[in-house]
Amino acid sequence: MKLGILTIGPRLYSSRRLRQAAVERGHKVRMLNTLRFGIDLEHGEPDLVYRSRPLPLLDAIIPRIGASITYFGTAVVRQFEQMDVYTPNPANAINNARDKLRSLQILSRHDIGIPTTTFVRDREDVLPAIERIGGAPVIIKILEGTQGVGVILADNTKIAEAIIETMQSAKQNVLIQRFVKESRGTDIRAIVVGDTVVAAMRRSAKGDEFRSNVHRGGRTSSIELDPLYQETAVRAAQIMGLKVAGVDMLESDEGPLIMEVNSTPGLEGIEKATKLDVAGVIIDYIASQVAFPELDIRQRLTVSKGYGVTELTIPKDSPILGQTLANSGLRDRDIVVLNLHRGTSVISNPKESRTLEAGDRLLCYGKLDAMRDMIPARKKRRKRVRIQKLDPDTLKNLPQHDEPA
Repeated sequence: MKLGILTIGPRLYSSRRLRQAAVERGHKVRMLNTLRFGIDLEHGEPDLVYRSRPLPLLDAIIPRIGASITYFGTAVVRQFEQMDVYTPNPANAINNARDKLRSLQILSRHDIGIPTTTFVRDREDVLPAIERIGGAPVIIKILEGTQGVGVILADNTKIAEAIIETMQSAKQNVLIQRFVKESRGTDIRAIVVGDTVVAAMRRSAKGDEFRSNVHRGGRTSSIELDPLYQETAVRAAQIMGLKVAGVDMLESDEGPLIMEVNSTPGLEGIEKATKLDVAGVIIDYIASQVAFPELDIRQRLTVSKGYGVTELTIPKDSPILGQTLANSGLRDRDIVVLNLHRGTSVISNPKESRTLEAGDRLLCYGKLDAMRDMIPARKKRRKRVRIQKLDPDTLKNLPQHDEPA
């Protein structure tokens, strides 16, 4: 395999380890400075030059795109995709993961735990936003911070309001997030490769510091991850479209809560904590997948007039409820079921003998007109009940009843 590692830090631990692991396995490796590419666009022939010279053919790339070069870096990755070069993390997935708000928006529509979060811009909306997530203390995060930079714990509402106003005046977009007290300054970092958690560690904050990042002096220890946490980490990476990811989770009373899905996880902390060859696992996975470059379905669908992909949910009153896929009549209507979501499970390429149950979600490809009348009406939004917190003095003055009035 001819592999390119896209990085502006070839001497960094992660880049060096990936190169070492690839060389040890007999692959040809080039460290490529992401900023030295030129993107050539010509009719029918997307191409790249490197240091103003033609780029030799590569089988796969590993993007190590830092936050400071996201736009250009993802443009280079996207060009490799157009040239059918395999990448475990496509450009669109890197962009989605890099933006904290966008990644939480994507995760929020799925059955996966995330900390209660809100995002507002107007000063008058700040206090109501803090109330909606349960009041202070709250975590305040800038959208594109890394390694714990731009993450602040505000102990009370007035401090939170002042911090948010200051950040907004500096043209920083910030998230307001519920502080998960029970996590006690610890979190979990799981490395997902393909559909498996290959290594996991617990990070603990140092002293009074609430941020557990290794760059903040946090301590690390290897852990055997609970199956629920493994499943959550893998699903989060898959939802974001990443085949290699670092998934950060909080251990809450409600179960695992996804803090962040990192498209360029550092390897030094996890390899030293677990003593595992994580870089080698990544290289082996890429070598096994190199024949399957990223396929942009949206581009391919434009040539099929009247056809598309959509998701159909089987309601309790559906005429095909209890039928097998073979007897459902979907294929007769020119509708092909690509996969079936049942709860948190995904059944790819389901067999014709599969019986449909209420709540099943079918990812289908077919005639849009045939699928249109199968899309259920949109649910009405539930009214939010606003709960007002009462201070202790107010509670003391409330009338007391021994029995219900």
